[in-house]
Amino acid sequence: MMSANTKNLRNVVLLGHSDSGKTTLIETMLYEGGAIKRRGSVQARNTVSDNTDLEHEKGKTIFSHQMFVNWRNNKLNMIDTPGFDDFVGEVISSLKVADTAIIVLNAANGVEVGTELVWEYVEKYETPAIFVINQMDHPKADFEKTLAQAKERFGSKLIPVQYPYNSGENFNAIIDALRTVMYEFPKEGGKPEKKSIPESELTKAKEMHNALVEIAAENEEGLMEKYFEEGSLSEEELAKGITIALAKQQFFPVFVTSGLKDMGSGRLMGFIDDIAPSPAERPARKLENGGEISYDPTDKTTIFIYKTSSEPQVGMVSYFKVLSGTLKPGDELINASNGETERISQLFIAEGKDRLPVNELIAGDLGATVKLKNGHSNNTLNAKGVDRKVRPMEFPESRIRKAISSESSSDMEKLVSALHKIEEEDPTLKVEQSAELRQTILHGQGQLHLDLVKQRLQKEYGVNMNFDNSRIPYRETITGKADADYRHKKQSGGSGQFGEIHMKVENYYEGMEEPTGLNIRQKDIEDLPWGGKLAFYWCIVGGAIDNRYIGAIKKGIMQQMKEGPLTGSHCQNVRVTVYDGKMHSVDSNDISFQLAASGAFKEGFRHAKPQLLEPIYSVEILCPDGDTGDVLGDLQTRRALISGMDSEGHYQKILAEIPLAEMHDYGSTLRSITGGRAKFTMKFSEYQLVPPNVQQDLVKKHENLQEA
Repeated sequence: MMSANTKNLRNVVLLGHSDSGKTTLIETMLYEGGAIKRRGSVQARNTVSDNTDLEHEKGKTIFSHQMFVNWRNNKLNMIDTPGFDDFVGEVISSLKVADTAIIVLNAANGVEVGTELVWEYVEKYETPAIFVINQMDHPKADFEKTLAQAKERFGSKLIPVQYPYNSGENFNAIIDALRTVMYEFPKEGGKPEKKSIPESELTKAKEMHNALVEIAAENEEGLMEKYFEEGSLSEEELAKGITIALAKQQFFPVFVTSGLKDMGSGRLMGFIDDIAPSPAERPARKLENGGEISYDPTDKTTIFIYKTSSEPQVGMVSYFKVLSGTLKPGDELINASNGETERISQLFIAEGKDRLPVNELIAGDLGATVKLKNGHSNNTLNAKGVDRKVRPMEFPESRIRKAISSESSSDMEKLVSALHKIEEEDPTLKVEQSAELRQTILHGQGQLHLDLVKQRLQKEYGVNMNFDNSRIPYRETITGKADADYRHKKQSGGSGQFGEIHMKVENYYEGMEEPTGLNIRQKDIEDLPWGGKLAFYWCIVGGAIDNRYIGAIKKGIMQQMKEGPLTGSHCQNVRVTVYDGKMHSVDSNDISFQLAASGAFKEGFRHAKPQLLEPIYSVEILCPDGDTGDVLGDLQTRRALISGMDSEGHYQKILAEIPLAEMHDYGSTLRSITGGRAKFTMKFSEYQLVPPNVQQDLVKKHENLQEA
C-alpha cells in the first residue's frame, strides 16, 4: 500500500436505490485501479463487496463493505451500501465517515425512492456529492429523462460534466465537457481512446463547459475577472475552482458510466482523485461538547467507530475512522462513552472480507480492528488525556414491530442472547422485553429486515424464531365520574383482614376545579411511568381511616391502574378522591386497605364511562404519482386520517395519522402496491379514543381470555 498523508486520502461512499449498479461499479473501479486482477459479478457471487452468504443468496447488497484502491497519487477508500431502505442504518453509518457521496442512478429507471432516502442523509451530513448515471448500456437507458428527474428533485446545482454520445445497447462513447474531449470505448469496454468532439456536439459541449467555468470562477478570487477578460481558464484554474465548489456543496457534478462494461469508471476515479475533497479539506468536525476536531496527523489520536460486525472464528470486528493523530498497533485508547481502556492489538485496512495488516493509520483514514473489550458503534476512543466525543449517529425509528417466540424457554434464552449480538451490529434493530405486553418485541425497519435477521439466527446461531403480531399498548381512561365503595373483610381464625373505602373516581385534566364540599388533607399528582397522571386526594376527616394507610391505599390504586378493568391495559389521567371509610382496631392493616382500594377503584372505573385509548402514529409516505390512488385506497382500510399531501418531483408525499393497530403489515403491503418504489416513516404522535365498535370487540376478546 502506498504511503499517504491526509491530503492523499479520498473517502467515498456509493449510495443509491437497489439495482442501480453500485456493487458492479465498485468492482470495476477496483479492477481499474489494479486492486483486483479479475472482475467478479453479482450473478457469479464473487464480487469483493457482496461477500456474505446472505448476500450471495439474495443477490443484493445487505451490509456496508469497506474497500480501497490506490489510484495515481491517492488512496481511495470506498464503501458500498445497500439500496433497500430496510437497511438504512448501513447508509447512515457509512455517510458519517465519508467525505464524498457517489449517488448512483439507474439510467433506465431514473430517480427512485432509494435515492430520495439517501439524499435526505447527504443533506443532513452536508456531504459533497457526485451523481453517476449508470447502466447507460441498458436498452431503456434515458440520460436526458434521468437528468431532468434528478434536477427536479435535487435542484439546479446538479450540473452535467458528461453526457453519452450514444446510449442504449450501442453505448460506447462519452462526451466530457470539462476536458472538452470524447472518450470512445472498445466494444468490450476498458481503456478508451480520446477523440475530438464531433462537430454536431460542439455547441452543446461548449455550453456545458462554460457553465463549469462559471462555477469555478465564482469560487476563486481573480478567476472571474480573468474569465471575463480571456473567456477561458486553464485546466489547473478550472480544477481549483471546481474543487472548492464541490467541497462547499455549491454544485453536484453528473457523470455517466456503464459499470458492467467498464466504460467511464476510470474518468470518474480521475475526477475523485483530482477534485473530490480529502479529509484535510473538509470542515472541522463538531464535537458533542461544543468543540471541534480537525484531521491533523500530528495531534493526539482520536478514532470513531462507525460499524461493528461479528465474524465466525474472529469475533467482533470494529470499523472506524481516524479523526486525528496517528494510530499504531499497541496503542491504548480511552472510550469516551464508558471510560474503558482499549488496547489496539491489531490494525487492518479492509478489502471486502479480507483484512490487510498495517503498521499505522493516519488522520482521515479508514481501518478496522478486532476484539475490543467494550467498544461499540457510535463510540469515540481517545488517547489518554484527551476529552473528545463525536456527536453520535441518529437512526430512524422502527417501522415494524413483531412479537417473537421459540419452541421452548431454553431456546428463547438462546434466541434473545443471539438477537442482542445482532443488535450490537445493527443500531436500527431493537429487542424489547415488554412487561406490559408480556411479549418479547423485535423492532426493525421492515419485514425484509426482520426476515434476514431470522435467516441469520438460523444460519449463524442455529436458533429458530417465530413471528407473531405484537400486542398493542392500549391505554384506559374515563370520561365521566362515579362514586364507589368497597369493603375487604377476611376472617380465618386469629387476626383477620378488614378495610373499607369510599372514593370518587373521575377523569383528570390539567386545570380542573378542586372537589367541593370536602376537606382536602393531602394532594398528590403522580406522573405515571407509562404516561398520563394519577391525581390522588386524601379527604378523610375524623379518623375514619388512619393516615398511616395512605401509602397502602395509593399502592392498591396503582396496582389496579397497571392492569385496567377493560382490557388489562394501563390506566391514565384519573382523579381519585378518598373521602370516607372504616377500619378495625385489630384486623385492619396495609394489605387490607391495599385490596379495598383496588376493589373500589375497579368498581368506580367501570361506572365512570370508561374509554379505551390507542396509540396513533404520524406516517409520511413517499410514492410515485401513478400509485397514489392505490396507496390512498389502502390507507382508507386502515382508519387513516389524511393530514396533508404534497408533490416532490415525480413523487407524492402523503401525511397521515394511523392507529398502530392498523400498521402490522403496512411495509409489505406498500411494497406490493408500488413494486418497491415507495418508502414510509412513522413516529408516535398521541393516544386517541378507540371507536366504539373497536372498543367493544377488544373488551369482549379480553373477557373471553380471562374466562379461558
